[in-house]
Amino acid sequence: MTTTRTTTGIILAVFLFGLTNAQFKCPEKNGYFPDPIQCDLYYHCSRGVSEEKLCPDGLLFDDTNPSHERCDTSVNVECGDRTELQEPQPTKGCPRANGFFRHYDQGVCDKFINCIDGVPNELPCPPGLIYDDTKSTCAWPTESVRKDCTQSKKDALEDGFSCPDGEVTLPNGRTQPHPTFPHPDDCQKFYICRNGVIPQHGSCPAGTVYNDVNFKCDDPESVPGCENWYEEDDKKPKKS
Repeated sequence: MTTTRTTTGIILAVFLFGLTNAQFKCPEKNGYFPDPIQCDLYYHCSRGVSEEKLCPDGLLFDDTNPSHERCDTSVNVECGDRTELQEPQPTKGCPRANGFFRHYDQGVCDKFINCIDGVPNELPCPPGLIYDDTKSTCAWPTESVRKDCTQSKKDALEDGFSCPDGEVTLPNGRTQPHPTFPHPDDCQKFYICRNGVIPQHGSCPAGTVYNDVNFKCDDPESVPGCENWYEEDDKKPKKS
């Protein structure tokens, strides 16, 4: 009785597989075409006959060019209505064998995991950004839907400077990716905010001063309050 049931089950599975494969009709005689339901499933059509194929776990079929057989990460593939996926093949640190994922340490927001064939590789986000797993990319905390991460305490230099909030716009209307700010006491010096959040010191070449209007090093005569900066510096007593 058990043997009969097992045999019947195998026959049914083979029948269903053949039926599913037979139901796919090649749009063209030759090429690679997506399954209408499953995003990592596709078909190779040769002379009008289809062969079912499956992307490696975690990768999705890119259907933009029927002449190319390509599986890629979700960052580069738009599935649309093809929402189904194969059963995951997880390993330690990897929810699926391939792809980008949230860090396995829930308290780590500024790093993420790139899994390749089940092997996790830890990667950092740029300064100030957190990993947004809904987009599989790093994003500013204010632009991310991830609610379990909060911005850490601002970095500050030894003199107390920390990068102010908000974007800085250049005279041409573009946002300054690494904004600069004047030093309160030294015309030649200024501050740089890498990615708008990491502060560091900057200094203009000798003979020039920082201009906070055009965000560049300039002639002292062009910067109000710093016209005589180097003349005053020459009058300072030299250290022996």
